[in-house]
Amino acid sequence: MTANENLLAPIYKFLKCTTPDEWVEQAKKKQNLTMILIDHLVCELKAAQSAMFLIRKYAVDAESGQALLEWLRPFEQFVYKKTGDWKEFPNKNKLSKSVIPKSNSPYGQDLIDKMVLLIKEELHHFYQVLEIMDEYGIAYKHITPGRYAKGMLSHVKTHEPDTLVDKLICGAYIEARSCERFAKLAPHVDKRLGDFYISLLRSEARHYQDYLTLAEEIAGKDITERVKFFGEKEAELISSPDSDFKFHSGLPI
Repeated sequence: MTANENLLAPIYKFLKCTTPDEWVEQAKKKQNLTMILIDHLVCELKAAQSAMFLIRKYAVDAESGQALLEWLRPFEQFVYKKTGDWKEFPNKNKLSKSVIPKSNSPYGQDLIDKMVLLIKEELHHFYQVLEIMDEYGIAYKHITPGRYAKGMLSHVKTHEPDTLVDKLICGAYIEARSCERFAKLAPHVDKRLGDFYISLLRSEARHYQDYLTLAEEIAGKDITERVKFFGEKEAELISSPDSDFKFHSGLPI
């Protein structure tokens, strides 16, 4: 078994279904490359934003939360306002000050450490996607969000700590699915893009594990049934008909 196969084995076990072949057939078409890359770009930002939200809401004081917002601002302005020079992003992907946990936070440094690393990696991937888009002559443009993440988060409970635990489980599934799709798509695109997708597997696999570990630690109880519940909901979104083709979309119509 290769290193990548070892890496992917627990992800295939975690997910309740594989990506339909019909999605792969659509994703590898040249006319859909623009949508795949732009949606991938936005997904990297959304992943960073989600991790940022968790830190700011559950683990740091207001001053540290503001520093985190400043870190993310240039990337958000590029996507939402189409302002800024993307080639400057490597210089902006740095945290300007230390992040200090709230004194009364029950979630501790582990949440902060895992999510700060995740944000750094997602913003690095964001820049790498922009590099590839530039090489391929694909300009960034606004797109509407797909149903996937919203469909997952619609089942999150509304009382703590269950809300946080559910969001972490959703994060685990989103990262695991991303990893699975990169692996599925890599053999069907050109070498430049395929190598990039393969290079993402290790970090995406770790992100899913970090989310799941945090969910288990914070719940302080067995979350097997809740993980199974979200796994089934995620599989429904992936395997049911979907008219809006995106990186995480369902069965193409």
